[in-house]
Amino acid sequence: MRIITLNANGIRSAERKGFFNWLEQQNADFVCIQETKAHLGQLSADIFCPKGFHCFYKDAEKKGYSGVAIYSKHQPDQIITDVNWGNMDSEGRFIEVQVGNLSVISLYLPSGSSGELRQNFKYGVMDWFWPYMQQLAQNGRYYVICGDWNIAHKAIDLKNWRGNQKNSGFLPEERAWLDKVFAEGQWFDAFRLINQEPEQYTWWSNRGQAWLKNVGWRIDYQIVGPELKDKVLSASIYKDERFSDHAPLIMDYDFQL
Repeated sequence: MRIITLNANGIRSAERKGFFNWLEQQNADFVCIQETKAHLGQLSADIFCPKGFHCFYKDAEKKGYSGVAIYSKHQPDQIITDVNWGNMDSEGRFIEVQVGNLSVISLYLPSGSSGELRQNFKYGVMDWFWPYMQQLAQNGRYYVICGDWNIAHKAIDLKNWRGNQKNSGFLPEERAWLDKVFAEGQWFDAFRLINQEPEQYTWWSNRGQAWLKNVGWRIDYQIVGPELKDKVLSASIYKDERFSDHAPLIMDYDFQL
């Protein structure tokens, strides 16, 4: 089973840069997109619902903002687009497809980099989402929670960690929250289960030649429950082409649907 996640920073922009041509060759079972920045009515089905996939979008109410999507090779039994929690719904930050006993989620946690107001909103989302994850862990389903979590967990996960300890995305409170997520044996950072190497980044600023110099952050994750902990076969970050300021995270699992 192959799952790909990408913050597209605009699905129409990613399409112009060749994302869907590349995707045709990837043999993915599920593709999770964040930051579509478009309403479904603005997207032509023949391009933005790739052949062979069942495609589901959750748009933000605000045009040109946020939004998530999932493409599934397998017909879902259920699609969940609302979690009944404030701006998580209105900003289009969560979508889940259920196929049998497997749930795949495309999640876009907010950034707090624009200032105190959005940082406080980010903390509010974190405070809400952790109990929600605890509920998910108790319901007997297999989960892969994909997406842009907007937090680099450890010093190994960003280039300039010393200079970013007071910046959103690497604040002590944010990192401690991820410590908590991974502490109780309910959730696992699937990438780090099999790859402990440094300089494994998924996002690069558009400033200061960060991409060319590989001055990046690893803020895109596939987080799995214990049922899939030992099923991770491979993980790669695709950087041969650039579809976004993020790179696709591709992971294979020993799991039969």
